[in-house]
Amino acid sequence: MTVLIYMITYMDRVVISAAVPSIQEEFGFSTVTIGWILAAFQLSYALFQIPGGWLGDRFGPRKALAAIVIWWSSFTALTALTWSATSMIVCRFLFGMGEAGAYPIATRSLSRWMLPSERGWAQGVTHAGSRLGGALTPVLVVAIIGLWGWRAPFLIFALVGIAWAIVWFFWYRDDPSEHSQVNEAERELIKTALGRKTGGPRKAVPWGQILSNPQMWLLAAMYACYGYSIGIYLSWFPKYLVDAHGFSLAKMGLYASLPLACGVAGDMAGGWVSDKIMEKTGNLKMARRLVAIAGFLLAGAMILMAITSSDPMTSVGFFCAAVFGLELTVGVSWAVALDIGDEFAGSVSAVMNTAGNLGATGAAAATGYLVTYYGWNSAFSVLAGLAAIAAFLFLWIDASRRVYAEPDVTGSTTAAKPPGDGPGAVASADV
Repeated sequence: MTVLIYMITYMDRVVISAAVPSIQEEFGFSTVTIGWILAAFQLSYALFQIPGGWLGDRFGPRKALAAIVIWWSSFTALTALTWSATSMIVCRFLFGMGEAGAYPIATRSLSRWMLPSERGWAQGVTHAGSRLGGALTPVLVVAIIGLWGWRAPFLIFALVGIAWAIVWFFWYRDDPSEHSQVNEAERELIKTALGRKTGGPRKAVPWGQILSNPQMWLLAAMYACYGYSIGIYLSWFPKYLVDAHGFSLAKMGLYASLPLACGVAGDMAGGWVSDKIMEKTGNLKMARRLVAIAGFLLAGAMILMAITSSDPMTSVGFFCAAVFGLELTVGVSWAVALDIGDEFAGSVSAVMNTAGNLGATGAAAATGYLVTYYGWNSAFSVLAGLAAIAAFLFLWIDASRRVYAEPDVTGSTTAAKPPGDGPGAVASADV
């Protein structure tokens, strides 16, 4: 169910990117105007990450996730009824408010279910679902537009989201102890692995500790670099193929999907390799760090190869390798949010994803200007620089440092190590 909702989030956000040529044809919007329409979603998506994560931590993923999916699905449908740039900007902003809580709340939904040694894989495969949704969407949207026009895919995708929300609410439970299909042995395994009771009342989110912890801001800055980069592929890549390489609408639908399809493989591989390193070495810090740094360096190198290639097919191939490298880092980044956030993973991942989507907002708006005044190669060169910065930042990110401290029996606070941490890791003293 979590993989599926990650797919749906990207189907609902990428549908407008694939529909941009048709929307421009009907309304005559300029490239800069399209940039602001795309940025409206990214801005609200960034601003409401923390409120969304708080909803999941406060009310539980079962209720919170069902509610926000219905909210954003409604505005997905309403996008089909917009009549001007202003109405489309407002609708996409309200749509982004709902989607903002999806990843933090879904991450929170895994925190009481997944063992520490499974978190990299779990985050990798769920984010693979998002990239699969993004990869399938251009092809599906182009086919639907050909049959019924650009408004039809918004209505169809909205119905899929509403159906998911209904199933989730009646099937999912916030805690393993509340689910009828979990047996006693499974409950005990989870309880032992997490090092605490899986049930009990929800605690207040320790915002002061989270927001004052250097690890939190290193993670956020790194993810801002990632967010800008993936934002280009999700918002602008289809138009790039049409403008820079002269692809037809049908051809664009196919080739815009390929980098995101390679991202699916990157998502699964990154999380899986990280967990394997953790399993063999017991060193959580190294397991997360190695994979992420390698992924960012690969992404930066392949971007430079892509924009200097004169052959369109070769260029697309390099873009595929770049997104593969970029997505190697995603499962690791969200696993780190689980590692350092634990039962407050919804709030920690919300802060991280806020930074990521502020980066994506910048990408959506700035790219319109960069392309207009300097060309497509300049817009994509930025990504190579950001990949190098993100790799450097990950040198200082330590998944073994939790961002909050547990009260001890005397009432004072002591820094906690994530469960399953290895012998070489260091517990946080940042309180």
